[in-house]
Amino acid sequence: MSNESIPVTVRILDKEFRVACPESEQNSLMASADLLNTRMREVRDSGKVFGADRVAIMAALNLTHELLLQRNDTFHSSDDSITQRIEDMQSSIEDALQNVQQQKVEF
Repeated sequence: MSNESIPVTVRILDKEFRVACPESEQNSLMASADLLNTRMREVRDSGKVFGADRVAIMAALNLTHELLLQRNDTFHSSDDSITQRIEDMQSSIEDALQNVQQQKVEF
């Protein structure tokens, strides 16, 4: 597959859109369009939001909110992992220093 852009047709809320994307990213684009279409339909079908522009904005806000929550969770789990590694290293250093101290006392 090349990275040359090709036209891809996606369907969102019964409207077709042609989007240029690298051939290698076509499947990802189609999956993104399907997810956006699903979310926009959910917002529209809730009956609380009217107008395609407002539906699109609400769906985008919902997706962005989920993305930020996911990034935040990833950051915190990463942060916890780093903290644990630092604590393990600190414990290893303390053990090594204690061994060195014991060896000095024996001499």
